[in-house]
Amino acid sequence: MLMWAMSDRAIPRSFRMMEGFGVHTFRMVDAKGKSTFVKFHWRPSLGTFSLTWDEAVKIAGADPDFHRRDLWDAIENGVCPEWELSVQAFTAKEAEKFDFDVLDPTKLIPEEIVPLRPLGRMVLDRNVDNFFAETEQVAFCPSHLVPGIDFSNDPLLQGRLHSYLDTQLTRLGGPNFHQIPINRPKCPMGNFQRDGNMQQSVPKGRVSYDPSSLDSEHRRENPEAGFKSVEAHEEGLKLRQRPESFADHYSQARLFWKSMTEPEQRHIVAAFGFELGKCESTEIRERMLGHLAVVADPLCRGVAEKLGMAGKVQPARPAVKPFDMEPSPALSQVQKAPDSLAGKTIALLVTDGFPSRVHNALKKAAKAEDAQIAIVGLTPGTIETDRGKDVATDHFLAGAPSVLFDAVVVAPGPDSIEKLLDQPAAIDWVRDAFVHLKVIGLTKPGIRLLDKAGLGPALAEDEAVVTIEGSDTDSFIEHAKKHRHWEREERL
Repeated sequence: MLMWAMSDRAIPRSFRMMEGFGVHTFRMVDAKGKSTFVKFHWRPSLGTFSLTWDEAVKIAGADPDFHRRDLWDAIENGVCPEWELSVQAFTAKEAEKFDFDVLDPTKLIPEEIVPLRPLGRMVLDRNVDNFFAETEQVAFCPSHLVPGIDFSNDPLLQGRLHSYLDTQLTRLGGPNFHQIPINRPKCPMGNFQRDGNMQQSVPKGRVSYDPSSLDSEHRRENPEAGFKSVEAHEEGLKLRQRPESFADHYSQARLFWKSMTEPEQRHIVAAFGFELGKCESTEIRERMLGHLAVVADPLCRGVAEKLGMAGKVQPARPAVKPFDMEPSPALSQVQKAPDSLAGKTIALLVTDGFPSRVHNALKKAAKAEDAQIAIVGLTPGTIETDRGKDVATDHFLAGAPSVLFDAVVVAPGPDSIEKLLDQPAAIDWVRDAFVHLKVIGLTKPGIRLLDKAGLGPALAEDEAVVTIEGSDTDSFIEHAKKHRHWEREERL
């Protein structure tokens, strides 16, 4: 799980481009009572993308609400975020053949072993009317199930069945939190809770239990139509200790590392170096390097080099000898990223007299790709095109660094380019876009900004720095679909 946290997955480009999955194994139960183990997954329809570390740091300073704003704006603009619900389904006999324990929540099942089966989708099609009432008061509780789903013996899940309910009792003020509108069931339901804090209904009569001869009409549990636990035969001693099958902490970490592309591996090395560099104890750093050496020698050497601790490794002693698993390309965001601009934003940095042909061509191309164009001017308000038409800007330079966008185009007016060249923020804007591996489009006047930023040679050396002539934006769009130009990172 440390490998996951240190990877690019920990800094998503957007909530709309972020995967979600349950670490716990559940059961699905058919009408005949047959049980199948499942793990639940949510996959974004836009694909899974991340920020670079430097982008994440700068976004946090420029707009701490970036992710929430991004999600809100997308829904408000009718670009509704969508996730596909899938499961990995497998039998108990199949689980016994795996090289890991499916009840260990720190283990994942490679998709190459158990493929995902789509079941449905979730679309966020409206924003909440009241954040507190509809978001802050939501009570997620894994013990609240519907017929057809049951628990496994995952020990962490078993603990959460109690702790989540206990949390809701405290956080939401009492046992009747399920009566708060956002938590209220859509179908009729009943329980034996008669009164208590925050009781919203007015229970009548004297009976609050079952069975009772005082009320023959009282609702009763229906074991046939209602929830029914899976009948499972269990053998062995009940012990309060971690199972031996949970003792392998390295094999799947090694799997994760081997499944990454070179850029993703570089980012993991950089993340460990960053975090361990803040650790005051040299001994702890040496011990951590020992753990990383068990995962992968290149990982250990890369982190040690960043810490200036080459050769200073305290060997770790795994409780269980790790083994090598086949790489899982599905774990790599880069390998499975779609070539698409859907849901992304192209920034157009302009000054007065900017070319309307470029603007119109980008708008048309972006619409075809389900992307957005954002005009960035030197100041808020309107800006004039080369045809004398006033166009409203979406952002102004000082308030919209290039880290907020997925690809950028620099298209200033030829007679007002000097205003752009005089702005240090404009120099930083294009430098950041370059360092963050973004595709950069340039009109002829825009090339001067690239030169001013000291990036002039990139025009000939970097295929993702694209010259836009007239209204021909095809090359820029095709490169921008790839999200980032990873080859550039090695040359920086």
